[in-house]
Parts: sequence; structure tokens; C-alpha cells
Amino acid sequence: MLGVATRSWVPVPEGSDFPLQNLPFGVFSRPGEAPRCGVAIGDSVLDLAPVFGDPAFGEPSLNRFLAAGRARWDHVRRALTSFLSDPSHAIDVEPHLIPRSAVRLHLPFDVADYVDFYASEHHATNLGRMFRPDGEPLTPNWKPLPIGYHGRAGTVVVSGTDVVRPCGQRRNADGPPTFGPTQRLDIEAEIGFVVGAGTTMGTRVPVEDFAEHVFGVVLLNDWSARDVQQWEAQPLGPFLGKSFATSISPWVVPLAALESALVVAPTPDPEPLPYLRTSGPSGLDIALEVELNGTVVSRPSFADMYWTAPQQLAHLTVNGASLRTGDLFASGTVSGPEREQRGCLLELSWNGTEPIRLADGSSRTFLADGDTVTIRATAPGAEGVRIGFGEVSGTVLPASPAGRGTPAS
Repeated sequence: MLGVATRSWVPVPEGSDFPLQNLPFGVFSRPGEAPRCGVAIGDSVLDLAPVFGDPAFGEPSLNRFLAAGRARWDHVRRALTSFLSDPSHAIDVEPHLIPRSAVRLHLPFDVADYVDFYASEHHATNLGRMFRPDGEPLTPNWKPLPIGYHGRAGTVVVSGTDVVRPCGQRRNADGPPTFGPTQRLDIEAEIGFVVGAGTTMGTRVPVEDFAEHVFGVVLLNDWSARDVQQWEAQPLGPFLGKSFATSISPWVVPLAALESALVVAPTPDPEPLPYLRTSGPSGLDIALEVELNGTVVSRPSFADMYWTAPQQLAHLTVNGASLRTGDLFASGTVSGPEREQRGCLLELSWNGTEPIRLADGSSRTFLADGDTVTIRATAPGAEGVRIGFGEVSGTVLPASPAGRGTPAS
């Protein structure tokens, strides 16, 4: 039987991404008003500043709240749960509820640094088989450490932002490299982790301190120009093939909402070095769904990831690199063992050799101009509910003419 805390006096439609057990944080605005912080509940957004009397929630970013640390995060969550489950609070809280359909959602936090990992063994193995068919699929360093690269914080954008097809150099097997729009534009379905409490340089974050520093989770699409990436990546890894756009969902789901989604991660083999060893559940049972122009093309499972987020954070900081409020690190492409669980078009089309059929009768190996990609996800929540992450969506626009850029909004 469901407990009292399961129900909110705010109407929550059946199957909503945002039941009382979720309470994700974001930044919203109404026409003519400045952006400010809010929480999603059902089909509504709760304006936090007047409810808490906290000027941090009146800012156009979650960063000030994130920087306050776990004790503050937990206090606010407990208060919100009380406000939204106890009808006696309705007279004070209801005036600050706004229909989600009446607001615009913004990038929820100012991104300080962005790091992308490569944590799916299935994804890494598939790419190894494609590009090194006569060798071992995994590189020698893949299982000893979580491989990653530094991205570009300034091109992290909120869901709904159009993505301009990037240009760059591409390899030409019969001559010198050519320049032009990527012909192999791809997506990567990922989970992103948002750092709240920072550290000083020279400090390491052990795996057991993960929840003291990471506030919550977003959906993430790391758009990729595969032909540009393949030509440039030797020997230093991704650069222009990745740095043009990374999309995230507008709602940050708190780690506290995902306690029922914790699972034991796959057993590493060989056993990792001591600083990467975990005990107990450290993976997350998150089910993703990738949709291309209205057709679901993949359903990856995050529970299959070889390297977990606590291990990634421990590795990110083991050299003494500092954390800053608003740091974002991503899992890398989420892929499973089956074809229908592959989290990017490079895998789904097997490097362009197996076209993907869409519901309208067309096919794709990589993205065409005008294509829209939407990623959604759910996870088990407390008391049997499903926790939703909203969605991260983007539409591909043609490459900009030479010498012209897209004005910043």
C-alpha cells in the first residue's frame, strides 16, 4: 500500500515524469520575467524563491543553491516534500505554482567544466570491432581506468536548442584531407552528473564521497561529427568532432530521488586499483529511449555500464584536479549487448553499413538536416513509482555559410 508521502495535493497525472518522489530542479521564466529557479511537480513548476524566501532561488541559475552543499540540498528536499504532500501548506504554496506549459525552460546551471567518459564496455567493444577488426576490441588501458576527455563547457546547451551541422576536416583516402560539413553527424545517448560542492586543488574525492559532491543527474546528448573525429583523434583524442554542441535536459534529478534505482554494477575484471574499488550498489538502473523523427531506434540500459559515476569522479580528481560548482561529467555512450540497445547511430548502423529504417519509410545511417533526436529516460523511484528525467531534444540545422556564425541568444 502506498504511503501518505506518495501523494501530493498538487495534481500529478498518471505516468508523469515528475511525481512527488522526484522533485527535479530547473530554471524557468514566464514572458517578460527574468529566469529563476523552480521544481517540477506533475504538470506544474513551483517558484522556489517566494516559497523559501531564499534569494539564491531568484537567480537565473542553480549554481548558488548547488554550492550550498548536501545539508542544504537535503533540507530543501524535506521541506518541499512536506509542502507538497501536506494540504495544510496549500494556501501558502499554491499561488506559486505555474503550469509548465506557460513557462520557458533554460539551461539549469552555469557549466564550469565538462568531461565526457567512455564507460560502456559494449560501446567500446563495438567501436573496437569496427575500427580494429584484426586486433583486440578494447585498448590496453580501457579496463584499468575510466577513459575520458575534456569537452567545451561553452557549447553545452539546453534541450530544444537547434544544432548547426558542424564543418571540419575530413579524411580522404585518395588524396589530401577535405573541408566541409560533416557527412557523419551522430548522437550519443548519455547520462550526465552535476557537481554541487567543489574541492580545492590537490584534493582527491574517494568513491564513497560521491554523494557529498554530486547533486544530481541530467540526460545528455553528446553530438558527434564522426568523420571529423576519426581524422583528428590520433593521437590526442576528440576535439572539433565533439566540441560544437552537447545538449542536456532542463531538469536536474537529485541523487536523493534515485536511491531506489541503485544497483550493483557489473563486476570489473581485472579488479581495479584501490582508488577505483567500490562496495555495494554504485550503478543506476536507468532505462533510456532514443527517438529519431518520431521512431524509437534504441532502448539502452544504464545499469550495464562498466564504470560507474563514483569511479569516474574518483578518477577525475585522483591527480588533485579541483571540482567547481557546475562541473558536468558524462558517462559516455550508453549501449547494451543487443543491437536495439546501442546508444549512437555509429553502432546502430554499424559504421554506415546497416541503414536504420524509420516509421515514415525513410532510412538513416547518420543524421540528415532537419532530423530531430529526442532522448528520454526513467528509473525506479521510492514506493514503486517511476522517476522521469523529462527529455533532451535537438533538431539539426544546415551548416552555416562560410564566414557566418549563428548569433548567440
